[in-house]
Amino acid sequence: MKAAVVVTPGTIAVEDVPDPTPGPTDVVVKPAAVGICGTDLHIMDGEFAPAFPIVPGHEFAGEIVAVGSAVTGYAVGDQVAVDPSLYCGYCYYCKRARGNQCENWGAIGVTVSGGAAEFVSAPMANLFALPSHLAAADAALIEPLSCAVRGFDVLPRAMATSYLIYGSGTMGLMMLELAKRAGAESVSIVDLNPARLETARTLGCSAATTSADDLDAPRGWDVVIDCTGAEAAIKDGLGRVGRGGTFLQFGVAGYDARVAIEPYEIYRREITITGSMAVLHSFDRAGQMLAAGVLDPSVFVSHRFPLSGYAEALGQFRAGVGRKILIEP
Repeated sequence: MKAAVVVTPGTIAVEDVPDPTPGPTDVVVKPAAVGICGTDLHIMDGEFAPAFPIVPGHEFAGEIVAVGSAVTGYAVGDQVAVDPSLYCGYCYYCKRARGNQCENWGAIGVTVSGGAAEFVSAPMANLFALPSHLAAADAALIEPLSCAVRGFDVLPRAMATSYLIYGSGTMGLMMLELAKRAGAESVSIVDLNPARLETARTLGCSAATTSADDLDAPRGWDVVIDCTGAEAAIKDGLGRVGRGGTFLQFGVAGYDARVAIEPYEIYRREITITGSMAVLHSFDRAGQMLAAGVLDPSVFVSHRFPLSGYAEALGQFRAGVGRKILIEP
């Protein structure tokens, strides 16, 4: 089969690789679409993936084309989305229902071959059956949405909360949509990309600007969310949290990113600083939300490329052009 392969950091090619065969409780999926996200850039840059070569692609959905001997509840022809998370189930954190902190953590498309291929293997336990009205080519949005749902799981929620979100790419826009449904009083967006800010306005944010200095918030914000991973945005956002407020580090920063904090201000203003790592008991909920129409795929998906265009699509994503970019193998 054909697959996009990160051969070494900085080098990617579409190559012939062996077809996957399902284990007893696995299925083989033919992806209809696989999303590109910031994690894929980190893999391309030599971070996250423990070994190369690796087939990326952790956001995907498609059709089951083969099932293992012990698979129940699924059959060839079923349309599914796949949670890429691979937890051991027996370590300290797994036994405390914190699988995303698993001491043996892995993920499809990060530590094992992913969905940027004609076929990919996945555990039966990781499947979400798609309702008939939800196209598999759109259901690749479930994985990033499940990360956003996990982000809201760690946030305090109260009616009339004010939100400030840095970044209006896919994740920032998803956070915007969830905040609107969580009883937000206002949701303001900061981004340097005018086209992405315009999409945020289309989705009904309270304000969209290139600098939080343009916004009137003398008391700061109740919740500040960084979806960029950029040092400048994180530093600025930490200073915008109101008294008793929460700062969520949601964007994936580079390993070497550093931001100075002011411990006295954290103490004085009783600020909570927290993080959110990937997916945790949130994939099915995200699937249900997408099926219910919480997100409009026609707004969130801006480009679709064939598998042969993976390198071009990754370059476009790095350049900040578009919103969610999908590969359709």
